[in-house]
Amino acid sequence: MKSLGSGSILKSKSVAATQCLHCAMNLPVSVVVNGFENMKDLEQALAAAKTFESMDDNDVQKLLSLTQGAAADGKFELCKTTTTFDGTVQHPEWLVSEARFIRKRKALAETNAFQI
Repeated sequence: MKSLGSGSILKSKSVAATQCLHCAMNLPVSVVVNGFENMKDLEQALAAAKTFESMDDNDVQKLLSLTQGAAADGKFELCKTTTTFDGTVQHPEWLVSEARFIRKRKALAETNAFQI
């Protein structure tokens, strides 16, 4: 899980990085990814880890209410509203190779040479 959404949520000024990290750490995920561009980012992440306490439903709702306005139109959810994070836009050949694989697999299944 990318807790800061590549920094998009921070641009909304609705929540702080530590709040995002705490929210992510509270979810049932195996890994929370947090990038570091400088020592300040590292120190911030360490502080979030040291101060984390499990959040109850009320705490989660309070945090979500802070982001409600920013989330309303998707402006800060670029993965949902733009192609910014869509690798196939940069590499359309990935779709072609996948389509070829599917056609080949289907043809093999039809000849009973390959079971799906």
